[in-house]
Amino acid sequence: MINKNRLIFIGLLLLLLSQVIHSQDSINQSRHSAITRAIKKVSPAVASINVVQLKEYSTQSYFDDPFFRYLFPYQLHRERVKSAGSGVVISPDGYIITNHHVVEDALEIIVTLPGGKEYTAEIIGTDKVTDLALIKLEGSNFPYAELGDSDDLIIGEWVVALGNPFGLFDVNDEPTATAGIISAVNMDFGTMESSGRVYQDMIQTDAAINPGNSGGPLVNSIGEVIAINTFIFSGSNYSEGSIGIGFAIPIKKARAIAAELQNYGKIDRTYSVGFHVQPMNERFASYLDIPFSNGALIVEVERNSAAENAGIKVADVIVSVNSVRVNSGSDIFNVIRTNDLRSGDKLRLRIYRDGKYHNIILKLGRLNRG
Repeated sequence: MINKNRLIFIGLLLLLLSQVIHSQDSINQSRHSAITRAIKKVSPAVASINVVQLKEYSTQSYFDDPFFRYLFPYQLHRERVKSAGSGVVISPDGYIITNHHVVEDALEIIVTLPGGKEYTAEIIGTDKVTDLALIKLEGSNFPYAELGDSDDLIIGEWVVALGNPFGLFDVNDEPTATAGIISAVNMDFGTMESSGRVYQDMIQTDAAINPGNSGGPLVNSIGEVIAINTFIFSGSNYSEGSIGIGFAIPIKKARAIAAELQNYGKIDRTYSVGFHVQPMNERFASYLDIPFSNGALIVEVERNSAAENAGIKVADVIVSVNSVRVNSGSDIFNVIRTNDLRSGDKLRLRIYRDGKYHNIILKLGRLNRG
């Protein structure tokens, strides 16, 4: 007959053991969070992009002689250069969004997905202005990421940057994840003079973005891609790595550019305003009895044009476009360029006519190439 005390002891031991197991399960469960779930959800769609590019550079003539240096001042060299970046698969048939500068001048693009399988990628289209590109893998049933709403962001909400910094994807065939918050939105840098790229409405994050992260996804805490990681600020040059100030292109813009590239292979930025202007000056102001000498004076309106349809007349003075003060045609075109406007998009013009200010909406027309 089993001793009653022994039964009690065994019961207490089993109870204690169950509590230990339950406690361990609770600890393991507490290690999982929205961040870990977001990483797990999106990681299979993150691409490592390895590119062979053709780079051109010039050097001084090798001849150490004034006559030969005059005849052959520079020598042009071409070199195959390897570089790496990131991307994100956005559809089961293998379309990938990345940055233009990741695949620029590419001779060959090799994409590696988590697990180590490699694919040769085809460039569908690139757009230098927005620094976006669309490439495609041959095949089907690829894991792909869910795209979110970059208009619905909260300053301070958690985000994760995924990608291939410093080529680390090649070490274990998995993307690297860094976490941070949304630091700011609607960051406008205008046109980068060195590259001609236009960075508007950028999302700022302190999630570490390093060389090689370009083109990879910035993901919110529910596993949706809300931006494409693009560039960083660093101490003195971009090669130093992240100091916690990185910028990403909103997925709303990236998705629109990708769709246009998929449909047409390029971005058509041709348009027509239908008017010609002359910078205002004191002589024009005095002659036309205008109480100021700034702005862009309309000197011609084309027939059946966007300007004529909007009601613009000769001798109108354009004071501002989309709330930006203008003084010349180049100022007006710069507003159009920095806002990445096309045929069909609208401009808000503030004009001066007959002693009064008027607000006019001008819908950009199609450029007549005939």
